Amino acid sequence: MKKIINYFLQGVLYSAPIGITIFILVQLFYVMDNILNEPIRNLLQIDFPGFGIILMMILLVLIGMLGQTIFANPFKRMFNRIVEKTPFLRLIYSTINDLIKAVVGNDKKFDKPVLVTMNAETNIKKIGFLTREQLDQLGESEMVAVYLPHSYNFSGELFIVPRIHVKPITINSSTMLKFVVSGGVSSLAAANSSQKASEQQFGPI
Repeated sequence: MKKIINYFLQGVLYSAPIGITIFILVQLFYVMDNILNEPIRNLLQIDFPGFGIILMMILLVLIGMLGQTIFANPFKRMFNRIVEKTPFLRLIYSTINDLIKAVVGNDKKFDKPVLVTMNAETNIKKIGFLTREQLDQLGESEMVAVYLPHSYNFSGELFIVPRIHVKPITINSSTMLKFVVSGGVSSLAAANSSQKASEQQFGPI
């Protein structure tokens, strides 16, 4: 009986991550597909699973291409003026825009993992990401901004801490983020191959 229970638990262990991943991808597929597929279905009477996602990808590629041309500049300036004159819209747009650029844009911010000493007496440390090294505008030239993500949650907190309490981690940032979000369960063994590249990119604080 113990062997059967053990096999059952092993089966759950093997299949649960795969099943949950497939479930999330399927749900994401249906949500994104319905965004454009439903209006097309009502307009053209065409029901083709996945057509909405294909159309969305084509649309985003076209927007990206048009955004790189000089014809888009007047529209960009006009939109920026509207955003700047609308306080609430400016707050939402600028926050989302900066966050997206920080994660997937050319100006990535979460690429410098660090260890932050939270308590010098007990030597308790937290893993975070250095997001800004110069805080002269806040009158804190000896402080840096560190984002500390939460485990098992896509959220976190921003802390302003002394430079001397921040220690760079020579581990790939994506591996480090996965380690933090997983609550320390995810392995760091795969990070060794990228340590040299991280050291060159990071430099001294």
